[in-house]
Amino acid sequence: MSQVQRPTQLFRNLSSKIAALPMIFTALVVFVGGTLWTVFYSFTNSKLLPREKFVGFDQYERLWSTSRWVISIENLMLYGVFSLIFSLVIGFCLAALLDQKIRFEDTFRTILLYPFALSFIVTGLVWQWLLNPQFGVQAIVRGWGWESFTFDPLYNPDIVMFGLLIAGLWQGTGFIMCLMLAGLRGIDEDIWKAARVDGIPMWKTYLFIIIPMMRPVFITTLVIIASGIVKLYDLVVAQTSGGPGNASEVPAKYVYDYMFQAQNLGQGFAASTMMLLTVLIVLIPWAYLEFGGKKHG
Repeated sequence: MSQVQRPTQLFRNLSSKIAALPMIFTALVVFVGGTLWTVFYSFTNSKLLPREKFVGFDQYERLWSTSRWVISIENLMLYGVFSLIFSLVIGFCLAALLDQKIRFEDTFRTILLYPFALSFIVTGLVWQWLLNPQFGVQAIVRGWGWESFTFDPLYNPDIVMFGLLIAGLWQGTGFIMCLMLAGLRGIDEDIWKAARVDGIPMWKTYLFIIIPMMRPVFITTLVIIASGIVKLYDLVVAQTSGGPGNASEVPAKYVYDYMFQAQNLGQGFAASTMMLLTVLIVLIPWAYLEFGGKKHG
C-alpha cells in the first residue's frame, strides 16, 4: 500500500513542481555554482582574468593585512549595530502610534513609506546635499543666526558613518514600520481588552505581551535589515565614495573596486568569500535554533 502511495505523492501537484524547476535550476547554477566558483578562485592569483594558479591563503593574508579592509569591516559593524537598533525601535514606535486608529492614518503611512520607493542612489544624493555644510542644514541654521552651529558629518571622518546612517534610516524605517504595523494588526483585539480589564499599563502590554507574540515578524524584519546592511554599497558611493579618505569604506565597495577597478580578481574573490562566511556564521546558528531546536525539543 505504501509503495502505491509514494508515486501518487510524487506526482501530486505536478504542474506546480514543473513550474518551480526553472527557479530551482537558477538557484543551483547561478547562486550555488557562482558561490563555489568564487571560493575556488579566491585561492588563486587571478588578476584581470581568472587563472588557475593557486597561491593558498595568500589572498586572505593580504586581505586582512590591508588597513582598508579592516576599516571597512569596522564601519559595517558600526553601521549594522546602530541600523538594527534604530530601525527596529523607530519602526515599532511609529507602527504603535499608527495602530491607535489616528486620523489621516493612510496619509501618514504613505508619507513615511514613500522614501522606500526611492533608490539608494537618489537617497544618497539628496542627503549629500542636505548634509553639505555650504548649502545644507548647517548653512540654513547659520542663516537663522546661530553662526557657531556645525553639522557636517559627511566631511568628518570620525562621524561620517552616522551621516550614512541618517540617510539609511530615512529610507528604510518606513518599510520596517509597515511590517510592524501588519504584525500589530494581526493581534487579537481580545488580548487588548483583557489587558485593559486587568489594569495592565499600555507599555507593559507592548513589552511583555505584544512583542513576544510578534516574534516571527521581528525575525523577518531582522533578516531584511541584515541583508540590506551586508550589501551596503550604493548609498556609500552616492554620498561619500568611501571618503573622506577611507573613513566610510564598506566591504561591498572594497570588492567592487578590486574586481573592476584594480583588476585584482583574486583579492576581490577573497573579500567576497569573507563576506559570505560572515553571513553563514550568523545564519547557521539562527537556522539551527529556529528549525533544528524545535525538532529536538
